[in-house]
Amino acid sequence: MVLLVFFIITGFDHLQDQKLLGFLILITYMLILIGNGINLCIISTNRHLHKPMYILICNLAVVDIMFSSTCSTTMISVLLAKIKTISYYSCISRTYFYHLGDFTECMALTLMAIDRLIAIRLPLRYHSIVTNSRTFLFIFVTWLAGFAVIGFVISIADSVPYCQPFIRYVFCNYAAMIRAACVNPEPYFFITAIISLGPICGQFPFILCTYAVLAYSVTKLSNNSSRKQMISTCSSHLIVLLRVVLSLTDRNTVTIVASLVPSLINPTVYCTRTKEIRKRSTDVFLHKRIVPNHLSFISLYKCIGYIIIILYDKMIYYTSGGWWKIF
Repeated sequence: MVLLVFFIITGFDHLQDQKLLGFLILITYMLILIGNGINLCIISTNRHLHKPMYILICNLAVVDIMFSSTCSTTMISVLLAKIKTISYYSCISRTYFYHLGDFTECMALTLMAIDRLIAIRLPLRYHSIVTNSRTFLFIFVTWLAGFAVIGFVISIADSVPYCQPFIRYVFCNYAAMIRAACVNPEPYFFITAIISLGPICGQFPFILCTYAVLAYSVTKLSNNSSRKQMISTCSSHLIVLLRVVLSLTDRNTVTIVASLVPSLINPTVYCTRTKEIRKRSTDVFLHKRIVPNHLSFISLYKCIGYIIIILYDKMIYYTSGGWWKIF
């Protein structure tokens, strides 16, 4: 047993075209930040969109940004800047936020399913049941639960002794750290498997049953326009849910895809499938005023500009020292 101060990421050592993959991940990460950032800007600068459903979409966007930033920045550093070493505390903190993103995304999808269920089954009481304050409260509770549960899991990884500095994965996560420890990994994986039974055996079946009830309710609607509106609204949530379920089925072999593609798809789905966001996005490109009178239209572009500046800074930072080697 040795006292480790850093880990070495070796998950890409077998790959020949590391720079090509690095550029693809960098571009994907930039698109994730731009897509989710635009969603956040559009919703936050329009009071008409300050409603529970859009607050939940913003929550999911924040989760996606955190989740993708945790894993993609490590991969970009390894592939483009050739920086394979990562400090112990940096690795364990990234592990924490990576799994926190996983947990909070499941909870976010559950809240969105409940929101749509109440909206369709109890339309007359929806605005009295689902308020902005209650939505914020439930979001706060889900994040608080995530901090507690993932904190317990990470405390386990922090308590074990480590024999080797090699992380044979593409970024830091719980499984990678446990496999580098001087312990039999099976009991430690069993603990996380028990914790994962909640989302897998509880939340996802509940969400699927919720959408089954919604589908039945939609068929009972006599008004065709109302039916189309409900289908359009719920289909975006269902697409995101199926994306998460499919990515969970083969997590070990498609780690990169499962970590980045979901966060890239989410803003695209909600921009194209949600009528209000689609309209606001179209207005932006047509240079129409979409923000309230007390806000300047240029503030939306400033917000997007800040996102682009942050992207540029991140690109320079994660490729500094090794940028010249790319060409």
